[in-house]
Amino acid sequence: MTEHDIGFIHGRFQILHNDHLRYLLAGKSRCRFLVVGITNPDPTHATLQPTNPERDLPESNPLTYYERQCLIAEALTEAQVPNAEFCIVPFPIHQPQLYQHYAPPDAVFFLTIYDDWGRHKLALFESLGIRCHVLWERPLSRKGISAQEVRRLMIQGEAWEHLVPPAVARLLTQWRIPARLATRRAHP
Repeated sequence: MTEHDIGFIHGRFQILHNDHLRYLLAGKSRCRFLVVGITNPDPTHATLQPTNPERDLPESNPLTYYERQCLIAEALTEAQVPNAEFCIVPFPIHQPQLYQHYAPPDAVFFLTIYDDWGRHKLALFESLGIRCHVLWERPLSRKGISAQEVRRLMIQGEAWEHLVPPAVARLLTQWRIPARLATRRAHP
């Protein structure tokens, strides 16, 4: 089903879960080489978005760029995507003037749309002349797993591992991310 030479997919991936992996693999199935852009790579450059104000709050972004990059690489490798067919880069979503420095100019941007934030990004990308391909558009009620829910389960000490790829669960456990989240919650 490879339709494009280079595809570009993006997200915060705070915490990478099974539906994120589905999104990544859907994009990869449509291109020879996939570039994964991690948004909000530097939290000091995030700006609140009226379409989804909670996405840029510190408690919604507990993982570093490095941690997210490792999780994505491990999940894609575990899903049998050859390392030579993807790379991971920072993507300053709130600074369109910088896109050209992070995304290949000939890439097709893959998106999924669930809400006004997704529609806003599509309109923005298209206004900049970026070729886009909407993988799917669904109502928010059909979005599936949310990273917010995974983080909530971790904080409360409930089972969360089944919501993330096995490689991600191993790293999050190894890095003691559930304890970090619970500690942050207890001591803001």
